[in-house]
Amino acid sequence: MLPAGTKRKIIMDCDPGHDDAVAILMAARHPSLELLGITTVRGNQTIEKTTRNALHVCQWLGIEVPVCQGMSRPIVRDPPPVEDRLHGDSGLDGPEFPPLKKQADRRHGVDFIIDTLLSAAGQITLVPTGPLTNIAMAIRKEPAILEKIEEIVLMGGCYQLGNVTPAAEFNIHADAEAAHIVFTCGRPVSMMGLDITRKALCLPAVIERMEKIENRAARLFAGMMRYFSMTQKRVFGWEGGPLHDPTCIAYLIDPSCIEQKSMYTEIDIRSEQSYGRTNCDYFSLRKEPHNSRVAVNIDVEKFWDIVEQCIGLY
Repeated sequence: MLPAGTKRKIIMDCDPGHDDAVAILMAARHPSLELLGITTVRGNQTIEKTTRNALHVCQWLGIEVPVCQGMSRPIVRDPPPVEDRLHGDSGLDGPEFPPLKKQADRRHGVDFIIDTLLSAAGQITLVPTGPLTNIAMAIRKEPAILEKIEEIVLMGGCYQLGNVTPAAEFNIHADAEAAHIVFTCGRPVSMMGLDITRKALCLPAVIERMEKIENRAARLFAGMMRYFSMTQKRVFGWEGGPLHDPTCIAYLIDPSCIEQKSMYTEIDIRSEQSYGRTNCDYFSLRKEPHNSRVAVNIDVEKFWDIVEQCIGLY
């Protein structure tokens, strides 16, 4: 627990993505967090598009932090298809942005993570909300960063049903070898999986609620979520888009909104049918030391209150 009034320093690693964009919105202004920078990775779209989307969101909201382009492909396998079914051709279809003037930082995302951690006086929390390629590469390139990582709070995985295969969630499936490195690195891992994020559906009433705030963040939220909800209904039949990635930020702001269970989690990197599955040992059947805290429930009402508070800060 941080001392009262102390901000938790975080680096966001993401692949915007509608839900990533909302996570950036929430992280950048909340008084309990200090966003040190944003790194991008291939995931929902190509690395060029996810980087451009992060820059658009930062420019629109006046977020003055470095945006560093990271890895353009997984560590081992060929790049899987992007998720344009849900996020569109740009990766952030829906809102219309003005011409982009903000430029990406010249540093590679992996190097930014390493340099920022090593130069920090204390520890930093990493918040990856896309494939874990950048985090894994940073750990492999410079293992000395491990002692500077306070916690890795990630969106990915599930202990029940996948969304890109019956077994696997998209972020983990996109680079399971990277996920294996992260889950075995020895640092605290908090996993926000589909088991809870599917409960955080952005229904039409939520969009209307946030739109009433009437600021730039509210307009961006509404524009993104109307498109995202439309594609989610088309693909999965849901009435609202699940806000997967913002659960990480909500947890950092108020951990009481997420119920977690300590478990041993192993990433399947060997089979074809279940590649990318997060095998979460819910009942400790294997008697392995626990390496993760897996989210098992979410206080949905409290979650939306946190989202509303963050939008109101703009």
